[in-house]
Amino acid sequence: MRAAVLGTGVMGAGMARSLLRGGVEVTVWNRTPERAQPLAADGARVAPSAAEAVRDADAVLIALYDAAAVLGVLGDALPESAEDAVWVQSATIGTDATRRAAELAAVAGRTLVEAMLLGTKQPAETGRLTLLTAGDPAVFARIEPVTAAISVKSVWAGPEVGAGTALKLACNAWITSITAASAQSLALAGALGLDPTLFLAAIDGSPSDCRYAHAKGAGMLAGAYEPQFALDGALKDIDLIDTAARGAGVDVTLLGALRGLYGEASLAGHGGDDMSAVYTSFADAGGGTPPGGTA
Repeated sequence: MRAAVLGTGVMGAGMARSLLRGGVEVTVWNRTPERAQPLAADGARVAPSAAEAVRDADAVLIALYDAAAVLGVLGDALPESAEDAVWVQSATIGTDATRRAAELAAVAGRTLVEAMLLGTKQPAETGRLTLLTAGDPAVFARIEPVTAAISVKSVWAGPEVGAGTALKLACNAWITSITAASAQSLALAGALGLDPTLFLAAIDGSPSDCRYAHAKGAGMLAGAYEPQFALDGALKDIDLIDTAARGAGVDVTLLGALRGLYGEASLAGHGGDDMSAVYTSFADAGGGTPPGGTA
């Protein structure tokens, strides 16, 4: 099995290494070539262009940042791939761009399915992602060595491309919400004169417990924001969720509040930090700032 990974950011690089450990031949490409080069030491072939990367691939994983990047690469590279290659759309680009991606693949006579990624840096690097898939199950059976190498679980959203994106937007609405809610509770506890860790101790093991609150809360309290899922990426996804929600007639009041909180943290210089840096948007009652914040 030969796979091409287009985009070697946090998720793309992690998946490429997981594929190599799984015995898959991997070619990588990145718009900034220097970011792809370290993968050569892991055994990947680094291609000079997306078109070159996909030429001999059985499966092509798209791990790019946004809609413009994905649609641009599809326009350039789809015709250069083998007719029986399976294109796997994994980038969070929203419902409209996903529809356009499917149309580009259809016009080029190529097969495109979705395997949206639920997980961050560590699951990508250890092959423990959850895949939110959409498309013909028979197509996924053809590329099972690829999906098995990068994931521990798949949730099939339906036969139509776009269903995976819809499920991913719903999941990211939850993730951005609980991260901000955890930040609020920790900041509130501290502002009221408590040790903020008491909040985590109180919910531990209860029906209201959430492992994500503990994972992100520890970084918040330490002021350590090593990026697992960059805050600006979360902010981009909130905008995509907002657009989809408005189109479906779902109230966006909460999304507006989330955009404000994550946007404030981004403006304060935390855009490249982990999304848990949203904690810095919650000033304490005494007018100070939480750990890792700016005065």
